[in-house]
Amino acid sequence: MRKAKVFVNNDVAGILVESEEGVYIFKYNDGYDKEPVSLTLPVDKEPYKSKILFPFFDGLIPEGWMLNIASKNWKLNITDRMGLLLACCYDCIGNVRIEKDG
Repeated sequence: MRKAKVFVNNDVAGILVESEEGVYIFKYNDGYDKEPVSLTLPVDKEPYKSKILFPFFDGLIPEGWMLNIASKNWKLNITDRMGLLLACCYDCIGNVRIEKDG
């Protein structure tokens, strides 16, 4: 299981988990009532679940030649979307930041 803290404007908004079964779960922290991570993931008490990485998070991962460089530098398969998200998205463009948890 891999986990990531998801920050919005430097506030911890929630946790993104990739389970051992390959299911992705995003849950906002209790009491978080600020700006949502994205319009497709509005603030909710219930966790979001998906068999693929949520499109918003997948969209943060570099593409093209930047993806090739990231894949080679961190020795990650380009199909390991959670691994790429954790390696590449600590300082991405915009107000969302991903940080490895644990």
